[in-house]
Amino acid sequence: MSSDEPQQQGAKGPEGWAPREPVDDPEAPDETPDGTAAAAAEGEKGKKKRPKRKGWRRIFPTWRMVLGGFILLILLCVGGFAAGYMIVDIPPANASATAQSNVYLYADGSQLARDGEVNRENVPLSQIPKEVQHAALAAEDRDFYSESAVDPKAMIRAAYNTVTGKGKQSGSTITQQFVKNYYLGQEQTITRKAKEFFISIKLDREVSKDDILAGYLNTSYFGRNAYGVQAASQAYFGKDVKDLNTAQGAYLATLLNSPNAYDVATHPENKQRAVGRWNYVLDGMVKEGWLSAADRAKTKFPAPKEAKGASGLSGQRGYLVQAVEDYLTSNDIVEEDTLAKGGYRITTTLQKGRQDAFKKAVDDQVMSKVDKGARKVDRNVRAGGASIDPKTGKVVAMYGGIDYTKQYVNNATRRDYQVGSTFKPFVFTSAVENGSVTQDGRPITPNTIYDGTNKRPVQGWDGGTYAPENEDDVDYGNITVRTATDKSVNSVYAQMAVDVGSDKVKDTAVALGVPESTPDLTASPSIALGPSTASVLDMTEAYATLANHGKHPTYTMVERVTKDGQEVELPEQTTAQAVSREAADTTTSILQSVVDGGTGTAAQAAGRPAAGKTGTAEEDKAAWFAGYTPELATVVSVMGQNPDTGAHTPLYGALGQPRINGGAYPAQIWAQFTREALEGEPVQDFDLQVEEGADVPVVPDPSDVEEDPATGGAATGGDDDTQGQDEGQTQGQDQGQTQGQDQGQTQGQDQGQTEGQDQGQTQGQTDGGATVDGGATDGGIPTDPGTAQGGQTDGSTADGGTGDDAGAMGGLTEGAAARRKGETAGWPGAY
Repeated sequence: MSSDEPQQQGAKGPEGWAPREPVDDPEAPDETPDGTAAAAAEGEKGKKKRPKRKGWRRIFPTWRMVLGGFILLILLCVGGFAAGYMIVDIPPANASATAQSNVYLYADGSQLARDGEVNRENVPLSQIPKEVQHAALAAEDRDFYSESAVDPKAMIRAAYNTVTGKGKQSGSTITQQFVKNYYLGQEQTITRKAKEFFISIKLDREVSKDDILAGYLNTSYFGRNAYGVQAASQAYFGKDVKDLNTAQGAYLATLLNSPNAYDVATHPENKQRAVGRWNYVLDGMVKEGWLSAADRAKTKFPAPKEAKGASGLSGQRGYLVQAVEDYLTSNDIVEEDTLAKGGYRITTTLQKGRQDAFKKAVDDQVMSKVDKGARKVDRNVRAGGASIDPKTGKVVAMYGGIDYTKQYVNNATRRDYQVGSTFKPFVFTSAVENGSVTQDGRPITPNTIYDGTNKRPVQGWDGGTYAPENEDDVDYGNITVRTATDKSVNSVYAQMAVDVGSDKVKDTAVALGVPESTPDLTASPSIALGPSTASVLDMTEAYATLANHGKHPTYTMVERVTKDGQEVELPEQTTAQAVSREAADTTTSILQSVVDGGTGTAAQAAGRPAAGKTGTAEEDKAAWFAGYTPELATVVSVMGQNPDTGAHTPLYGALGQPRINGGAYPAQIWAQFTREALEGEPVQDFDLQVEEGADVPVVPDPSDVEEDPATGGAATGGDDDTQGQDEGQTQGQDQGQTQGQDQGQTQGQDQGQTEGQDQGQTQGQTDGGATVDGGATDGGIPTDPGTAQGGQTDGSTADGGTGDDAGAMGGLTEGAAARRKGETAGWPGAY
């Protein structure tokens, strides 16, 4: 082949050389007209070629690529930092010192309240005791004087959480917090975080650490509308900051983390958490050498003074604003210190007409009867209430106390009073929801027979002996669940909690709306008696779920929030089936019985079909009525609290009564409010779907009924409800016209009117029936003067026995038949 022949040829065939397909060689240089490419190729022949990357190696970058990328990233970061440092200047102070007011509106758009006056007084660092300074450092930034102005790891973590929606997190140094307070705002955005980063670095180079600390202590929000440590010192301890001691300084430092969460005067239920944070601060001071261990041991938790509301928030307005602010901050809608700086327009779910009706009901039924001159205990009377639309979950009215400027703590939202027997319906709801049975295998229905003996030890509980007392130590003997609910019998419901499983009872209560974090909400048999301290608002939410056939809408107090004309995003409103309709409706059916003829008969004055439950806290420190109609769920509590010490006190003798039970003043407030709140609206009846067997009476074993040797009838005292209600319902219903009318009208009228009135008014008062001041558990004081005191004061019975509420008529079937209509024994007429 001559040198003139083409370089690329194919195989030689019959017709000569066939051209070969060109092959792409990435290593070959491009051909050029002047032949330089060929020359270059000749020069490359002597070099060794790098082997090509094959197989899995091709998917990984080379070390040269990694190194190059890393260097590029460093250059970008350095360049970005330099650019940011040059571009971002230290701005003038923000306008927080002239913060706008927040405007709160009723649901109809009318103004509820306006707040927002900033309470601040700057002081130099020299006037802030070292103990107070060190407490703040121990709480927020112990390495402040030795560290740089920023904490990059915390910044990255906070930015990541903001972007991914995992919640708001600071983790900032004191320098960064000061920059946020003084120069920027509280928005959790990447832009604000970036500005905060660069300004902090610049500020740290230009301003001393002491000046930064002074600025931080003078701009931080401590709650109670107090900006800065001087205003906080006055707000919490009534003294200048220079006069604070170590314990008080540590408490103010505790508030820096979350003022609302650690104010033990405004939220007494927060004390345990606040003490824990306070201990953390003091322990940090010891660790850093700022406090000796000996002085630490002598330091006692300080009691801050009771807060005083701003004069512009007098009456109910301050309580409502406080509750709305709690809702906004606890649901992470607006940060607490951001909200305090103002500028928000907040439309609430509260309805002015119903709000006014609530205040009037409390004034008419309770506050008008307070006589502090005649009765010292009347100084301690408090009241709280809340009302929710069951279908929407919207809070439509609330009563927080007599006046926000006089009693700062909101009685509707505080979580430090036992709910008492208003918790019992949750036990029964859980029983139906879980298909529970008694210890001997009988399904739990309204007509299931339980032993209501006083101090009866619960069976099936392996946590030790537990034998609760019934109120006034009354023995009830064998008794139906419905009657045990009417009479609020502790021994029955403690046993039922074991039968259901106290853990399941707790789960049901939480599903209905009781917060899982509620103090003393413990899974044990005692849970049934209500030692937990849910708020009035919490209990209203739970009862609203029962009223809504077991559906639990998201509770809300806010319809709309705007700032500078821009909408603020609110939580999505959803509705969940917390418990089955059967469980909720069957509970409603037995709570109707409480109103019709049990301890809650005063609620009949609402003039509406109603269901409800009374409750009394230990030592009568609080009395409750929780009830609902199909349209409205409302809970009312009357509480005892010493105005000087803040201690919970019994209500014995208050308002001129021997005792205050849930069936009296709370039920009366409930009835008046409900009547006026629903005035003009059509009357609705409950549409119930109850569990199978709920309306089928259960006949007790005759051997379980003890005979009174003196009368030949049922034994008095311990068995007055057995003869009077179980025999009045079973013997009077099942044995019907024969035993119920022959014996019920012979022995029930002859003996029931003779011994049932003579002995019924004597023995029924003394050893088994109602008492003058309420008698049966959680009973109320009779409001109808025509009611026989011994035969019935609150639906309980005299010796001869009744159906459920038939005075001293000895087992008449009419007692059970008319129980739902409230037509017997002199009680108010039908709805």
